[in-house]
Amino acid sequence: MTSANKAKGPLAGLKVVEVGGVGPGPFCAMLLSDMGAEVVRIDRKHASESGLPVDRRFDVMYRGRRSLALDLKKPEAVQAVRRMLRDADVMIEGFRPGVMERLGLGPEVCMDLNPKLIYGRMTGWGQTGPMASKPGHDLNYIALSGALHAIGPKGGAPSIPLNLIGDFGGGSMYLAFGILCALHEAKTSGRGQVVDAGMVDGATSLMAMIYGLFAAGYWKDERGSNRLDSGAPWYDVYETKDGRHVAIGATEATFFRNTMKVIGLREEDFGEQHDRDGWPAMKEAFSRKFRSRTRDGWCKAFEGTETCFSPVLSLAEAPRDPHQVARGNFVECAGVVQPAPAPRFSRSRPAVQSPPPQPGEHNREVLADWGFSEEDVAQLQRSGAI
Repeated sequence: MTSANKAKGPLAGLKVVEVGGVGPGPFCAMLLSDMGAEVVRIDRKHASESGLPVDRRFDVMYRGRRSLALDLKKPEAVQAVRRMLRDADVMIEGFRPGVMERLGLGPEVCMDLNPKLIYGRMTGWGQTGPMASKPGHDLNYIALSGALHAIGPKGGAPSIPLNLIGDFGGGSMYLAFGILCALHEAKTSGRGQVVDAGMVDGATSLMAMIYGLFAAGYWKDERGSNRLDSGAPWYDVYETKDGRHVAIGATEATFFRNTMKVIGLREEDFGEQHDRDGWPAMKEAFSRKFRSRTRDGWCKAFEGTETCFSPVLSLAEAPRDPHQVARGNFVECAGVVQPAPAPRFSRSRPAVQSPPPQPGEHNREVLADWGFSEEDVAQLQRSGAI
C-alpha cells in the first residue's frame, strides 16, 4: 500500500479497523478503502476461508487493506484491538448480535476507550427485533422486505437477483452511508455513535418507490404485471436469433415510438403504449421481431437512434465494452480484472490501493504503524495472540 495511493481518495486519513467477517462487511470496507481510507482487517488467526472458495487474490472485496491475524479468544489479542481502537475513526464488525460483547469488544467498551469512534454493525436482521439472533442470508432478508416477491416472471416463481439487493445494496451501501453520516454528525457533537445496519432494513428502504406506487394503486402486487418488472413489453429482455439477449427500456413516449420504428412495428396496431390490455399482443410481437436478428445485428440497427436499448453482455464481455473501457469501469490488480472504484470526483482520485491480502500478511507492519513496539509484538507472539 503506497503512500501515494493513501492520499488520492476523498477519505484519505480516515483510519478503519475491520473485524473479520464475510460478505457485506468486507464489501463496505472495500468501498471505504477505494475512497482512500486506511483499513486494517483483523483476520482470524487460524482461518482457512477467505469468504469465497477461491484463492484470496480473487476475492476482490478484500482488496485495498492490510491484514492482521489475531486469535480473539486470547485476552492479549483483545487488548491489542482495544489499543488500536484508541486511534481509529471507524470500526466495522459483522457478527450476530452479542458476539462482539462476548469477545470484550462491544460498543460500550470500545467507545469508552475512544468516545469519537464510529462503531459500524452489519447484520442481516438488525441488532433488535424477534429475528435478530436468527441465521440468514441475502435471500432471506429480501424475502421479508417484499423485494423478492416482486421480482420474476408473471405466473412464475420469484427470481433470485444474485445477492445484490440484500448483502451489498441493502447492507454494505447502507452501512457505508451510515458511517459517513455519523462521521459528519461527529463534527458537531464531538461524539461517535453506533451504526446499526440490518440488511433487511436496507433492502426494505430500497423498495421505497415501489411501495409508494403500490399505495397509489398503480403497482399490482403480482410479478411480471407492471411497467418495470417485465410486465410492460417495452421494458423487458428479449432473446435474439443467436440465443443472446437485448434489453429494452422505452418507458417514455418518444423512446417508445423510436423503438417501434427500428423494429418495424406500428403503434396503431396495438393501442396506446400504457394500455395494459394491449401488452400481451405487443409483447408477442416484440419477441417475434427480436428473434429475427442476432444480438449484434440489433446493435447495428439501433446504433445512433434515440432509444433505450442495450445488448445484454456476459461477465466476459462487459469489461471489453467500448463505453465501459472509456469510463475506466474495470481495472486489473494482481492479474485479476475487477470493477473499478466508484463514483468519480472532480478533484479526488479513488483507487484500488492493493490486492487482497493473505490473513496475517501485515502483522508486524500494522502493529508497528499503530504504535506497538518490538517488545509488544514479541509478547503477542509468546502469548499465541498472533
